[in-house]
Amino acid sequence: MGTRKSLDLFAFGCMLLFCIVMASQQVVLKAVADDITPVFQIALRYGIAIMLLVLLIRTKRSQVKLAPENRLPAIWIGVLFTLEFLFVGEALTYTSASHTIVLLYTSPIFAAIGLHIKIPNERMNSFQWFGIALTFGGTALAFLGGEDIKLNAAIFWGDLLALLGGAAWGATTVVVRTTGLAALPAKQVLLYQLLIAFVVLTLWSVWTGQTDVNLTPAVMASLAFHGIGVAFLAFLLWFWLLTHYKASQLGILSFMTPALGVLLGSWWLDEKIEPNFVIGTGLIIVGILLVSSHGWFTSQVKRFS
Repeated sequence: MGTRKSLDLFAFGCMLLFCIVMASQQVVLKAVADDITPVFQIALRYGIAIMLLVLLIRTKRSQVKLAPENRLPAIWIGVLFTLEFLFVGEALTYTSASHTIVLLYTSPIFAAIGLHIKIPNERMNSFQWFGIALTFGGTALAFLGGEDIKLNAAIFWGDLLALLGGAAWGATTVVVRTTGLAALPAKQVLLYQLLIAFVVLTLWSVWTGQTDVNLTPAVMASLAFHGIGVAFLAFLLWFWLLTHYKASQLGILSFMTPALGVLLGSWWLDEKIEPNFVIGTGLIIVGILLVSSHGWFTSQVKRFS
């Protein structure tokens, strides 16, 4: 594969669109939660995405064979992907969309810690550990605050579930990076995740009685947005960008997503943004940037020194 390009205006526009779509996920899920539960909607969106992805794979005549040594890791990433969105779906029942998206995007921190343990050449330096401390300090600050103690207990539980979703996402990255799955096409890895998540989340929804749906126009629009726009087109756009542009630069732009999620939650759902949450979110984003973009920052310092 050829050398990946530096970001240009087109790539920035694509990333801005991608971040807006990803930031809208939890907001849209929350907006129609009275007519369809978030967990069941996530399950259905993966059913839609599976059909579209299988059609794409068949059209391109791609191979989806799985070597024996990759079967267990494929199951693991499917389970972790399922847990991520089970936690997200349940979190939205208790806390705001803004809280959910910010705490979900702590995933790079958990991935960095896991890779530090598993891969010797990915060990973090003191600068990155400072970023981790900053992120967890911001997370603790974001957990605090509020006026109603009873409400705080519910919000705290929802925030904790969202944070666990971030941990599951980070663990998925570690499994992919440390196994043979890293050499597989992205569409194939995504298919394994979608299949397991669709089956398990559907069964969970049935078992917990969350399958009631009031099929309003808003619900149908939400399902189309999530199944086609998020779980299919947005992921394909991300993978396409990764094959054409430098991943480190794309990664930096991806941190627009939590900030956009907070703004969308406030604008669309009239969610109250607490001062402690604003400060905590800022610390989280700065901490993640320090950890994830250390290599890029170092190269820029060397470049201008």
